[in-house]
Amino acid sequence: MTKSLEEVHQSVATEHKKTGFRKILAFLGPAYLVSVGYMDPGNWATDIAGGSQFGYSLLWVLLMSNLMALLLQSLSARLGIVTQRDLAQASRETYSKFINYILYFLAEIAIAACDLAEVLGMAIGINLLFDIPLIEGVLITVLDTFLLLFLINKGIRKMEAFIIVLVAIIGFSFIFEMIFAEPELDKVIYGLIPTIPNSAALYIAIGIIGATVMPHNLYLHSSLVQTRKFDRTPAGIKQALKYNLIDSTIALNLAFFVNAAILILAAATFYKNGMFEVAEIQDAHQFLEPLLGTKWAPILFAVALIAAGQSSTVTGTLAGQIVMEGYLNLRIQPWVRRIITRLIAIVPAVVVILIYGESVTGKLLILSQVILSLQLGFAIIPLIHFVSDKSKMKGFHISKTTQIVAWIIALIIVSLNAKLVYDEISSWLENSNNQAIIWFTVVPLAFGFLALLLYIIAKPFITRAKSNIENHSPHHLKLQYAPQETYSKKNIAISVDFSKADEIALNNAFELGGIDAQYTLIHIVETVGALMYGENIDDHETTIDEKLLLEYKDMLSKKGFKIETELGFGKPNTVIPTIINLGNFDILVMGTHGHTGLKDILFGTTVDKLRHKISIPLLIVKK
Repeated sequence: MTKSLEEVHQSVATEHKKTGFRKILAFLGPAYLVSVGYMDPGNWATDIAGGSQFGYSLLWVLLMSNLMALLLQSLSARLGIVTQRDLAQASRETYSKFINYILYFLAEIAIAACDLAEVLGMAIGINLLFDIPLIEGVLITVLDTFLLLFLINKGIRKMEAFIIVLVAIIGFSFIFEMIFAEPELDKVIYGLIPTIPNSAALYIAIGIIGATVMPHNLYLHSSLVQTRKFDRTPAGIKQALKYNLIDSTIALNLAFFVNAAILILAAATFYKNGMFEVAEIQDAHQFLEPLLGTKWAPILFAVALIAAGQSSTVTGTLAGQIVMEGYLNLRIQPWVRRIITRLIAIVPAVVVILIYGESVTGKLLILSQVILSLQLGFAIIPLIHFVSDKSKMKGFHISKTTQIVAWIIALIIVSLNAKLVYDEISSWLENSNNQAIIWFTVVPLAFGFLALLLYIIAKPFITRAKSNIENHSPHHLKLQYAPQETYSKKNIAISVDFSKADEIALNNAFELGGIDAQYTLIHIVETVGALMYGENIDDHETTIDEKLLLEYKDMLSKKGFKIETELGFGKPNTVIPTIINLGNFDILVMGTHGHTGLKDILFGTTVDKLRHKISIPLLIVKK
């Protein structure tokens, strides 16, 4: 299995940091790279709209969104720390190749959509600060790809330091904005009490929640935590989980402060002066100086916007690398991969601005949030499944209470985002001159997404139940071996697949060889990773198969049989002959009714290929 972000995997040592504060400091960093996704230009648009229309009354929505995000990001970090898999890799090991291609495609579109918002935000900031045309500002953002390449070559700690500096710039900018705006503190406190003034406020609230949890952040966090090298004992893992929770709490609360500051700024300036329709970032920038009476207010606003766009594009490009490698196991040159990721976002922005002009940037931002809404469930739901899985999490699975809370959050977020998508489609239908196109393209796609969402909800439950049935425990084997007087076979190979077919295969083998023969149990791991990486693979199925094979050996050895085991990787009709021909076996015994891959071997032309490849007799036994 390819290591997640291989260039910086386990590149930060934490073991030698003995003291409490130095130990915590060694773990701090990943969540800051994640937190910038919570203060990107897409969030700015919804925060400005909420503050200008409804004053301080939607602050509680930001607080609730932040708590949701904190739980989901902590689950993402837990997955990476415990399993040493990022979310994309865990998905590839769980779902079929076809489903993973779809999930990869959706993740790539979501990252491009998020990157589109960040590119536009940074370009708007450059335009506002330096009066550079928007289209040129978009093209300038290509350069930060090379900045990212430079930073990652310097090490993950340098990149984290760079992002923390940008976050600090954003934070300090808004501290001064708060001083200039002089918000009414009593109304700020009242804004933390849940209220929804009207249906329009509900729509803005949905937008705020929808823009808060970014799907690419869940992929990113599960990978970034693996940059820390720590003791892989249960105590070491527990300590890493604790310190990463501290990291997430600090970083996401800083993001909450920035989002709250944007909303408060909009409330204290635009709402207070009766300007309820300010929603565009450019408009907000334009009105700050006359309303606050200082030229520094719009300058700091633009600087913070550039810093937010820059930091978000760096992390978005990293997320692109993670999903490509995780879902596809595709490794290409880092600079090529990052250029591709950036171009996917820049090309649509340039084309739309050239055709429709700079006035459509607001609509592009909204469109990017709708696309993110579609993708969100496909990241959250697998994540909850994975961290709830006892075998995957090796004892560090989340509690039932946490599972219930996580599923409630997933239901809220997916439901609200589904409503956002429904409203958008309804709006398109109302305003379209050709509704047939939407009915025959967009609507079927929406139902297709719904079907896929239901599938990824149900699949792990079905797989777990099926696994409990098919992964036949060795303690349930009914061995009917009856001692005979003479035996001709002394070295017998038995193919096992942990199904009930193993019973008849073992019984027949023992009848051939008796108690004195040497038996070798052969099992082949057939995952995609095993096909590509052979014995270097270390996925979930391999771990389970190794454990079951050892259980077989232990149980049969206690019954007096001489047992060896052999674990192969790849296609059974290729690997089994290799194992057989390298050994000194008298016969190979195989049972039927196993996994799909084994059935392929036993029936049709495949069994003929196997038979012709081995130099010993093959006994196929049927139940």
